[in-house]
Amino acid sequence: MDKTSNNTLSSSFTNLTRALQANIIGRWFLEVVYIFWGLIKIMVPVLIIVRVIELLGWVTVLGKAISPLMIWFGLPGDMGLVWMTAMTSNLYSAMAVFYQLGGAEQLTVAQVSVLSTMMLIAHGLPVEGSIAAATGTKLWFALCFRIGGAMLMGVILHHTYTALNLLQTPVTITWQPEVQGNSWSEWFILQAQTLVIAFVIISVLTLVIRLLRFLGVEKLIHALLSPLLRLIGVGPKATNIIIIGVMLGLSYGGSLLIKESKSGNIEKKDIFLTMAFLALAHSLIEDTLLILLLGPDLFTILWARLAFAFVIVALLSQALKRLSAKRYAWLYKPS
Repeated sequence: MDKTSNNTLSSSFTNLTRALQANIIGRWFLEVVYIFWGLIKIMVPVLIIVRVIELLGWVTVLGKAISPLMIWFGLPGDMGLVWMTAMTSNLYSAMAVFYQLGGAEQLTVAQVSVLSTMMLIAHGLPVEGSIAAATGTKLWFALCFRIGGAMLMGVILHHTYTALNLLQTPVTITWQPEVQGNSWSEWFILQAQTLVIAFVIISVLTLVIRLLRFLGVEKLIHALLSPLLRLIGVGPKATNIIIIGVMLGLSYGGSLLIKESKSGNIEKKDIFLTMAFLALAHSLIEDTLLILLLGPDLFTILWARLAFAFVIVALLSQALKRLSAKRYAWLYKPS
């Protein structure tokens, strides 16, 4: 393609952008495309890398490597493969491995609750860790925070249930995974469907936010949640994103945080703490309902996890006040 053609395309694109910015629907569409494209640039390369890692069998190797650590959480060593699958891939794959290993036949409700909570806190790390890094959070901190948080929560739950002799009955499983193909074509189709769904959800989310802002509901939500958010050091401007991330997932909340980190509408500290909170407690509806199929205790995987997130982020917020600018830069660097 020659220089004249490039200039023509560039000019056409500029004119199209200006035309879209001229009306409210066009501006909304541009916002959706901007957010979605930012998500695509992160997700697609990482998903391909994870796919290759899975095919090479590295997940199994890593699962066996962490199996000795599972005793810390009162779990059999082979459950390490389940958690490693969740961390490198997703909850669906981890649940399939759980079933294949006969987790339902060997674990109590307490043990499944511990494993499920750890999976809910630390899963999909390649993709979600990259999204966190795009908001300015250092990748090493994003990964250590989620894995460390999952391990801390696992230890607390294990010792609590053991000391109080709670949930020691055999688990009852209500889910059996469907056998899925392993070919590249089936994988590409699945990822394409996921991206289409992500585009639709982002479109709806941005539209709802605009509608709430127009109706004045956004201010009411901010007023109601501001006292609670102040306890963990987060400003009111991050309220919408926290609600979206908590309800729907880190990918969607994170994609909005990426946009805000570049626009400067939300303070950098609030972006960092919001990302930290969503790292520990996100997608409370879908993920919770999904993991319930393994038979864990609902209070543990929902309310205990949410309370844990509030406590940890509140402590993190206090710790940030004592950090110098240089040390804070080790954790977070605005894009």
